[in-house]
Amino acid sequence: MTRLVVCVPNYSEGRDPHIIQQIVEAMESVPGVRTLDVQSDADHNRTVVTVVGTPDQVEESAYRGISSAARLIDMEQHQGEHPRMGAADVVPFVPLRGITLDECAQIAHRLGRRVGEELEIPIYLYEAAASRPERANLADVRRGEYEGIRAEIETVAERAPDFGPAKMGSAGATAIGARPFLVAFNVYLNTDDISIAQHIARAVRHSSGGLRYVKALGLLVEGQAQVSMNLTNHARTPLQRVLELIRREAANLGAAVTHTEIVGLTPQQALLDAAEWYLQLELDSGQVLESILHDDTDTAPEPFIAAVSSVEPAPGGGSVAALAGALAAALTEMVAGLTVGKRRYQEVEEEMKALAIDAERLRLALTARIAQDAAAYDRVVAAYRLPKESAKEKEARREAIQEAMAHAAEVPLATARDSVAALELARAAVAKGNINALSDVGTAAHMARAAFEGAALNVRINADQITDQERAQTWLVELDQLRARLRQLLDRTLTAMEERWTATT
Repeated sequence: MTRLVVCVPNYSEGRDPHIIQQIVEAMESVPGVRTLDVQSDADHNRTVVTVVGTPDQVEESAYRGISSAARLIDMEQHQGEHPRMGAADVVPFVPLRGITLDECAQIAHRLGRRVGEELEIPIYLYEAAASRPERANLADVRRGEYEGIRAEIETVAERAPDFGPAKMGSAGATAIGARPFLVAFNVYLNTDDISIAQHIARAVRHSSGGLRYVKALGLLVEGQAQVSMNLTNHARTPLQRVLELIRREAANLGAAVTHTEIVGLTPQQALLDAAEWYLQLELDSGQVLESILHDDTDTAPEPFIAAVSSVEPAPGGGSVAALAGALAAALTEMVAGLTVGKRRYQEVEEEMKALAIDAERLRLALTARIAQDAAAYDRVVAAYRLPKESAKEKEARREAIQEAMAHAAEVPLATARDSVAALELARAAVAKGNINALSDVGTAAHMARAAFEGAALNVRINADQITDQERAQTWLVELDQLRARLRQLLDRTLTAMEERWTATT
């Protein structure tokens, strides 16, 4: 069973799509890391990213995200409704599968030390990773926010960071920790009176005598009062209990709830519990269709297929091409594994071990590109949505669109390169791999070809739309060269497969 960790970094930028995209791309540059969700809020001026992967993958991904944010976000200029103290404000690790909370705390310690030493950012450890009890609560760590911590960090001993310098730069400070999965739950009121939201927040949060496992603030978002909360244990303090208390408190103050929202991802059980309570259902999880269809063997691609089949344009052809390439590499990796350790193939064992490592590298890179391709499309959409009132805005928008288009071509171009590389590996496996798995190598070869051609189409459509045609022509020339190599490899691979089959029959 693959061990999985979720990381949910909060960045102090929710308005500039270019900065957000660069940070997300930095996190996604680690092979094997999968982006589950990206949510930005302009009023909060904050973006929450959710990624998942193995412990080592997610730890490296978090480092790259922090590094990118430190370079791109200036806390001296930052303004937003949400409390904040750094460019990469909060970086929590959450155990998902096969890993404990204590192990996530160890990840937080390693990352904190590295960020403090290499990026020279003050680091505060919190929640399960806290170095001392008074730092377990994030609100206590972030007290005073960027400006307050900057004023005290060099002179007040209690504000000294766990790692890094006792001095604030433009990247501010970062809290790194480990915690169970929480639900970020916001409730909007039919008033612009922020004092009402603040009064309700005091009533519901645990620190001021409210509900256990609730942290709450009263904010003003787009002219509407909001009670912004983190539910740190939805099983003990469920959504419906929190919402009903807020309804009563609001009614006492002459206000009412208009709507609610969940920021980021939430466990399914939190929503099922709310449905049972409000509908007065005696619900068995076996009655939930998705639970019946869920396959724990990791062989069910229904969620991705469903996403492709939806009316949303992403994930689309580029992501499907990357998936095909990843499957080609995976099949070759499997065949190499089926060859290693067999007495009949002792002479090629070391070669097959090396082949398996190369195939795994390609599989992880292509798997990561599934999400990267969809994100590239989202970047194009964000560029088209930029304001275009003034001449300056029009020029900035034009440049952003061109950059996004170029990026949307370069992602599938990388897929095309890796698809040819996957076919190279399949060619080696068909020549010396376990003969009982020849059909798998043949399938891998055809999948690599499909991956290449799908990726090539996505390169071409974006190349047609950029103004730098010299750059576009370079891509198309490279595609022609890769296609010639791919056709040669495919022919040799399938011929070798037929020859080995014929020789054994």
